[in-house]
Amino acid sequence: MKSETQTWLDYAEENLQSSKILLDRNLYNPSLQNAQQSVEKSLKSILIENGINLKRTHDILELKYLLQRNNILVDISDDECDLLNTIYLPSKYPMDDATGDIEPNDELCRISIDIAERVFVSAIDLTK
Repeated sequence: MKSETQTWLDYAEENLQSSKILLDRNLYNPSLQNAQQSVEKSLKSILIENGINLKRTHDILELKYLLQRNNILVDISDDECDLLNTIYLPSKYPMDDATGDIEPNDELCRISIDIAERVFVSAIDLTK
């Protein structure tokens, strides 16, 4: 594994752990932000390990499709990508109605953390 890949995975793991700690404190927005960041960094670690040009984007679906175009499949659905994309900006900045019907709460955080854990494990497997 490339050292740069390991660094991205280390950061992804820190974001994942932070998301869990923040959820335990009922800090939903930062928990969601860290779950999203864990997924983003996990996907980017796979790109780096495979020598694919790193795309400067926060769009999870775009990163997934970039991997797919290079015959790399990651365990995340399009709907899960859309969910993480929907919560990205509102979890960082106050925005009026940016999330539509999505309300940051315990359940949404747990769903996001489950996705982040699954993608992180996929990234570890795909970068060995």
